[in-house]
This record gives sequence, structure tokens and C-alpha cells, in this order.
Amino acid sequence: MGLFRKTPEEKAAVAELRAADAALHANQRRETAAGITDETPEYQRLNTAANEAAGRVSWWHGGTKRGH
Repeated sequence: MGLFRKTPEEKAAVAELRAADAALHANQRRETAAGITDETPEYQRLNTAANEAAGRVSWWHGGTKRGH
């Protein structure tokens, strides 16, 4: 595909990354509102999921994957 075009797999990976980030940030807001300042198991689980999703998305599209 072209430089700015995404394959269906890339589109799915980007959507997964956005959903993982949204879940992580929603959890962060809930924990902050509850006065929790330590990393909870739920935060760690969501953070790991977001990091794994970012590894499948190129840095150009907001992830951490380098190269082809």
C-alpha cells in the first residue's frame, strides 16, 4: 500500500490501540477520582494491553512499531 494508506489489518490494529488507550485512560480517571495513587493490578493489565497494541501499530499511526 502507499505511504499514507492503511491495510485492513493496520486499520484493525489502530482501532485496537485506540480502544486499549481509551480503556486505560478511563481506568486512570476512575482510580484518580477514588484517590488511588499506586499502580493497581487493573492498571497494569490495561497498560500491558495498550503497550502490546501499540507494538502492532506503526509509529506513524501512533504506535511504537518501527520499520515494515
